[in-house]
Amino acid sequence: MSVKVENLIRKEIQAINAYHVPDSGDMIKLDAMENPYHMPEALMDEWLDLIKNAEINRYPDPAASKLSTVLKSYMGVPLNNSSDATSLNAVMLGNGSDELIQIMAMAVAQPGRKILAPEPGFVMYNMIATFAGLDYVGVPLKEDFSLDINAMLEAIKKNQPALIFLAYPNNPTGNLFADDEVVQILNAAEGLVVVDEAYHPFACTSFMPRLGEFDNLLVMRTVSKMGLAGLRLGLLAGPEKWITEFDKIRLPYNINILTQVTAEFALKHAEVFEQQAAIIREQRDWLFSELSDFSQFKVFPSRANFILLKVIEGDASEIFEALKRQGILIKNSHSSGGVLTQCLRITVGKPEENKKLINALKVS
Repeated sequence: MSVKVENLIRKEIQAINAYHVPDSGDMIKLDAMENPYHMPEALMDEWLDLIKNAEINRYPDPAASKLSTVLKSYMGVPLNNSSDATSLNAVMLGNGSDELIQIMAMAVAQPGRKILAPEPGFVMYNMIATFAGLDYVGVPLKEDFSLDINAMLEAIKKNQPALIFLAYPNNPTGNLFADDEVVQILNAAEGLVVVDEAYHPFACTSFMPRLGEFDNLLVMRTVSKMGLAGLRLGLLAGPEKWITEFDKIRLPYNINILTQVTAEFALKHAEVFEQQAAIIREQRDWLFSELSDFSQFKVFPSRANFILLKVIEGDASEIFEALKRQGILIKNSHSSGGVLTQCLRITVGKPEENKKLINALKVS
């Protein structure tokens, strides 16, 4: 008996494409918003000794308790809610931010429930809404990529989303939304508002200290952008009553022992990664200045570790392919359409990589 895909798999799953990650080969990799720096050799031996002693024959601590404590301290999670000293904040760790988004979506999923986010935004908000059987509402940003606050508030009133995601700074545009507008959204929403601070090492501003000021505020972080993308480790912080419910859905042992050991070690040497982030911020400013000298580009200010530009003379896809031929991989956002038509996104690399990019653009 032949079982047909179209009869078994949900129609909305059949209609989407899998998340695609291009093979970078030997190219200079400026497409995925990664920290380009390796762990310094001075720390490598000490880290390898820890890894050698990790008991990989045993299941890891299911709650990653030690790591959770270290992360709460490092990321400045307030112990108590600011509005109620008896109400605690808590954290939950995930296999990257993606798992945390999925857990939240699964927890609130009911027929007709919605997830809302500005567009363009992080693609996984939309994809995970589909996975969980939720409707997705995307609210277009203004041409300068700022929030259309009136449209956001109207969409919230009309749709009453269970979850609202605000990337802060936004991916793929790189800008920070205005704090007062985020507050307006928090006050208008009857569901939860998740401020996604994946790029916090480069933005240097946060809603984390305001946890508890709003009953519906959650803050999400990751260690990926600080130089630990390979660990796949995200953190969700917020009022204990919400985290307790989400934790019921988290799969057992979702943070493996090598991730726990490595992240604890890395955070003991956080100053090394903070110095790297400072270099990347300096390089971001240099790269912004250099790209702005090209008359065919409109370059958008960024508070992340990448820069978005629009090609106003020429063709974005042709420039993307020309850079690939020269051994440099960036992100071609043109295919997303809408306000990203003719746009390219460039991750900030090492100084020598950024210079090679600029030189390659001059001959493209």
